[in-house]
Amino acid sequence: LKAGGVAGVCVDLILFPLDTVKTRLQSPQGFRKAGGFRGIYAGVPSTAIGSFPNAAAFFITYENVKSVLHHGSTSYLTPATHMVAASLGEVVACLIRVPSEVVKQRAQVSPSSSTLRILSHTLYHEGIPGLYRGYKSTVLREIPFSLVQFPLWESLKDLWSWKQGHVVDSWQSAVCGAFAG
Repeated sequence: LKAGGVAGVCVDLILFPLDTVKTRLQSPQGFRKAGGFRGIYAGVPSTAIGSFPNAAAFFITYENVKSVLHHGSTSYLTPATHMVAASLGEVVACLIRVPSEVVKQRAQVSPSSSTLRILSHTLYHEGIPGLYRGYKSTVLREIPFSLVQFPLWESLKDLWSWKQGHVVDSWQSAVCGAFAG
């Protein structure tokens, strides 16, 4: 819970300016009218608030599904277990990620509006469904990535553990995760 949450917050905050630039480049108003390089951290509160629970929800789901499916399964089914666990982890995490992304992206292209104002405007005009705009497409985007990344991460950790004769350390797991990603 803690490790997944902290990792998610760190990644999101470090990469946030790049995401803002990408969102503004894709904006129908054009890069400059969407804010250019001004307010490069616009929308960061929604990311900061949603990042920890999003990553934690993913890893809690991933680890629990993995442990339930792993009991009694043979080793050749292990990659499929990781694929199913990661896919379900994405479905659950996106319940938190998508509303946060909707508010963040709207703030990125309207840097003069506060995150709270954008959230209340979205809820008032579109209701809860407005916060889940793009949920299905986000899940469909994330699942293929997870189908590759997590079985590869787990396989690399297993291989490294086997080679050294003991379970990988956390830094070794991070190296495996970076390579898998």
